[in-house]
Amino acid sequence: MISRKIVLHFPQVLVDQPIVYKLVKDFDLQFNILKASVTSGQEGLMVLELTGKKENFDKGIEYLKSCAVLIEPLSKDVIRDEEKCTHCGVCVPVCPVDALVVEPQTRKIIFENKKCIACELCVKICPPRAMEVRF
Repeated sequence: MISRKIVLHFPQVLVDQPIVYKLVKDFDLQFNILKASVTSGQEGLMVLELTGKKENFDKGIEYLKSCAVLIEPLSKDVIRDEEKCTHCGVCVPVCPVDALVVEPQTRKIIFENKKCIACELCVKICPPRAMEVRF
């Protein structure tokens, strides 16, 4: 089994198509929608955690590419500006998946972007605006 968090950018012509349904039906993949912005007649965006057998996962990704869906790993989209971060720790208690934690010896905030689900709570609460989510 493989599980990855990915960002899908749908062209305007595909937002009314059952793309994610086909991932389940044709490729036996499970998905968890972490974030979605899909409006008829406009470009769409979905952040998914996609899970399944590696072979099926790879075939599903190829299917998405063949439909002209732009695919990016989620970890590229969550960014912390190290120069802006003051390590105040305000973001730590709001993170639902512990992607932001306090390093015990230095008391600095560690950002583990592989855990991040792009909920944007840290972006909203960060006093120096060091956290950014880019889709």
